[in-house]
Amino acid sequence: MTEGAATAPPPTARRVRTTGGIGDRALWLFIGKRFGHTVLVLFLVATVSFLLVRLSGDPVRQMLPPDATLEQENALRATLGLDRSLLDQYVSYMTGLVRFDLGQSLFYHRPALDVILERLPATLQLSVGAFVFALVLAIPAGIVSALRRGTSTDTSVMAAVLVGQSTPAFWVGILLILVFAVNLRWFPASGMGGFANLVLPSITLGLYSSAIIARLLRSSLIEVLGEDYIRTARAKGLATWKVVASHGLRNASLPVVTVIGLEVGSLLGGAILTEQVFSWPGVGRLTIEAITYRDYPLMQATILFLAAVFVLVNLLVDLSYAFLDPRVRLT
Repeated sequence: MTEGAATAPPPTARRVRTTGGIGDRALWLFIGKRFGHTVLVLFLVATVSFLLVRLSGDPVRQMLPPDATLEQENALRATLGLDRSLLDQYVSYMTGLVRFDLGQSLFYHRPALDVILERLPATLQLSVGAFVFALVLAIPAGIVSALRRGTSTDTSVMAAVLVGQSTPAFWVGILLILVFAVNLRWFPASGMGGFANLVLPSITLGLYSSAIIARLLRSSLIEVLGEDYIRTARAKGLATWKVVASHGLRNASLPVVTVIGLEVGSLLGGAILTEQVFSWPGVGRLTIEAITYRDYPLMQATILFLAAVFVLVNLLVDLSYAFLDPRVRLT
């Protein structure tokens, strides 16, 4: 035995360093980079939202009656801190963010974060309903389309999926209200209450996500069903449903789970139009109200909050993917 061979680490030790243990340097470097990207994105969102909301109009004129004098306008502007320079306001805003202070709502006269947290349960309820609807519709559609590849069933399912993906959410919501609330009177047209109130908004919000998940599941499952081990399982006489359930779905699920995680963030952050159409009292509708009332702090807070939810969900998906597949950390 040579000296080099005697001092070389055993094959098992080299393998441990590439499988994602707690001491894996590449893993911690990947986590550090992703956290850095997240902080940078939130900083840019806060800066851009700070500048954009000041282009939406003067909140002082919106809050005062039309016959208010110039002295009254100046007094209110000084009270709200809007008479300071733009740089001074920006520094004060960013300093507050470090302390998790999103500012004071001009309309509600309360901390903006408290107002958002008060509306958050409604948005979570709607997002969960839309997520459940998306999975219930997408998983059977993706499986049926993959198993019937190239047939009229596959073509019909994919055509329906494309229609669902390309139709604007507000148009779907208005159509559902006209059919199921106004004409058939099966569900309420607006408001938050029992299960019946949740059905139409959940369908409206979850339709786009269901189309994306169904298409991805179909393509992933078609690729997996062409593998040798699937043909071996079929050659052993296993039923088709058992082959799909035991071998196909398990191996086709990794890219689908990743997209599902991203869609959860999209549902939480993309409910603005749906909540407005159905008068759903969530964070999305609160954003519209803040824009209507020229409520600068609340506008900035809702935009930053929704962006933070989306970015953090993406961060969790990236980290979970890195744990599952070590090759991701090297890219």
